[in-house]
Amino acid sequence: MTDTAARSYAEALDEADPLAPFRSRFEIPDDSVVYLDGNSLGRMPSETAPRVAAVLHEQWADRLIRSWDEGWMDLPLEVGDRLGTTLLGAGPGETVVCDNVTVNVFKVLEAALDLRPDRSTVVAHKGEFPTDRYVAAEVTRRRGGSVRWLGPLDPAAPLPIDPVTAMQVAGALHDDVAVVLLSAVDYRSGAIAELAGITQAAHDAGALVVWDCSHAIGSVPLDLPGIGADFAIGCSYKYVNGGPGAPAWIWAAPEHHGAMRNPVPGWMGHSDVFAMSPDYSPAVGVRRFMTGTPSATALAAVDVGVGLLAEAGMAAVRTKSLALTTYAVDLYDRWLAGTGETGLAVTLASPRDAALRGAHITLGHPDALAVTQALADRGVIPDFRHPDGIRVGLAPLTTRFTDVHDGLLAIRTLLEALR
Repeated sequence: MTDTAARSYAEALDEADPLAPFRSRFEIPDDSVVYLDGNSLGRMPSETAPRVAAVLHEQWADRLIRSWDEGWMDLPLEVGDRLGTTLLGAGPGETVVCDNVTVNVFKVLEAALDLRPDRSTVVAHKGEFPTDRYVAAEVTRRRGGSVRWLGPLDPAAPLPIDPVTAMQVAGALHDDVAVVLLSAVDYRSGAIAELAGITQAAHDAGALVVWDCSHAIGSVPLDLPGIGADFAIGCSYKYVNGGPGAPAWIWAAPEHHGAMRNPVPGWMGHSDVFAMSPDYSPAVGVRRFMTGTPSATALAAVDVGVGLLAEAGMAAVRTKSLALTTYAVDLYDRWLAGTGETGLAVTLASPRDAALRGAHITLGHPDALAVTQALADRGVIPDFRHPDGIRVGLAPLTTRFTDVHDGLLAIRTLLEALR
């Protein structure tokens, strides 16, 4: 009988993995490091440095300002189209890569509220990523509205495991709710929200939906038009591997393009960028969400990451992410759970149903911060999430099954030594 806890079993899974060759297309200076934090910062693709170098040496150094007319000006929409069609299920002209997630949450939330001028309430989750909570609270405060919070109000409450459901959201809706702002994948537990059902429930109540897809894009296949979403935002430095500080993106349903307003009317969102007109005239479509001058080097790096995911195909990426998290949960049960071989009483703070998980799992432990730091000292790099979560990120293009085995074994070994 096969011993699924043996390293040889993980090695066999790696041998059979159709996405395994993609790992060789990333810069990995130290192959012994077990990197389990690709859901915070993805690894660097090997093609990124030469692509950025071409922007620097062939375009900036040689062509100088002429490069704006030779392609730079259109990069936010061109890269946005590739990102949107590959990873969001979007059509051309629906996605723009610009700014960062915080700025984009502000812009899109203001725009959505403007589309429901007779309403002033936003529904959001109290356990949402801080940016989303802070922006929602401030935007509604400035407008004289309020946020209706879902979930536990105590920030020290145990990590929630179950996904946000349409029933939960429907229970919070009323005639003054203008917008529902939620994450597609919970940044703590990896739980996938009931996207289509929540969107439908909000629309039935006359509200719009803004999805934060930061932990979904590049790890979970998305079909934003298919679920009837209104707006979405997200980052590109996690599973998209766009690099530290890589620009974020905005997707907007075409039905809103004519009426949506950018509350930060920068010159790059103008209908005629170089007209220098006295009054702001918004560009047609999603380009109006642009503000200041984009970074050609950063957009080139994002484009590389999008290209790798397009080549792999999101169906294959999802198949592997399901296999990785399932294997991780199996090892958790064997080695870490209270009923396992070692009885280390670590909790699983992620859904047990693989279909309800993104590409990471979270393990609960009272000394999670100290354990995470100690693991990093041993060359195993997960990350900590308040109050007691050890987040294990499994990026399908770069994470091996042996990484899962070695990482979970390192957690077991460390906790046994501390017991």
